[in-house]
Amino acid sequence: MKEKIEKILAEVKSFQADSKEALEQFRIQYLSKKGTITELFTEFKQVAPEMRKEMGMRLNELKNTIQDIIDEQQAKFETKSDAKTDLDLSLPVDAMNGSRHPLSIVRNEINDIFKRLGFVVAEGPEVEDDFHVFSALNFPPDHPARDMQDTFFVTKSPDVVLRTHTSSVQVRVMEQGKLPIRIIAPGRVFRNEAISARAHCIFHQIEGLYIDKNVSFADLKQTLYHFVQEYFGEGTKVRFRPSYFPFTETSAEMDISCNICGGAGCNICKHTGWVEILGCGICDPNILKACNIDPEEYTGFAFGMGIERIAMLKYQINDLRMFFENDLRFLKQFENA
Repeated sequence: MKEKIEKILAEVKSFQADSKEALEQFRIQYLSKKGTITELFTEFKQVAPEMRKEMGMRLNELKNTIQDIIDEQQAKFETKSDAKTDLDLSLPVDAMNGSRHPLSIVRNEINDIFKRLGFVVAEGPEVEDDFHVFSALNFPPDHPARDMQDTFFVTKSPDVVLRTHTSSVQVRVMEQGKLPIRIIAPGRVFRNEAISARAHCIFHQIEGLYIDKNVSFADLKQTLYHFVQEYFGEGTKVRFRPSYFPFTETSAEMDISCNICGGAGCNICKHTGWVEILGCGICDPNILKACNIDPEEYTGFAFGMGIERIAMLKYQINDLRMFFENDLRFLKQFENA
């Protein structure tokens, strides 16, 4: 039997298949249920006990060798291509058609400005629970935002909602307890609103949060003033108006001088010369307590702006729905942006 194994081993080592069909015939000849290897294992039962160890090793070696030959030559046929081409794959490719969406362009520009101020980008889930969207942000149980008229509920349970703002990301970061915190949270948010030229049920926000010792409203104003000068250009005027938000105290809304009419008055600014772009304020102590941060030791500020609002000002777009309709005539205008 030893001589028979050696003879077959010499034969298979010299085998070269010239087609997939020939390789398949080779496999059937040696490795099928009625093939040579099966016959040898049948004969192996008659081998003398003192020879079985050696014969078994040689027989397994033969089987593995045949399988290796099949695998190697199979790979050769799989990578071989019958198609001939003169294409030089080392040449540089042409510039691809298309462009980033205007909302992506604006989001990235805003991110870059705040990154230069030391802020880092944080992200969180769009499907959230009541605690991170409302309770931890000091919304009272009877607040209108908790009604179905204002918020999309994922299930019949009032505990699972589509986030109405990216402030939920701020809560998740504060829960980690790694202080100080200096983040921006860009993302998509959802509110149950009628779709019109100035409102949509889906829109995008960028919110910022800075928590450290001795943070003041002056720090907030200077941060936002720097952003406005960077994004809208030097000389853009800024004003703060008192406002109310459940999660900040003191709270304010920030306006900039209309960059379309230069402050003279137009339809965009409703002939006031000013355009509101964001809300902001000092973090309410209750927010810090809900996230296990000591308000006696730490203070902070938060702000939030709609990316669509900034994009409309930047590109002088007067209909919010254009951002969501995927009209190629509209999107092609931003190919070089």
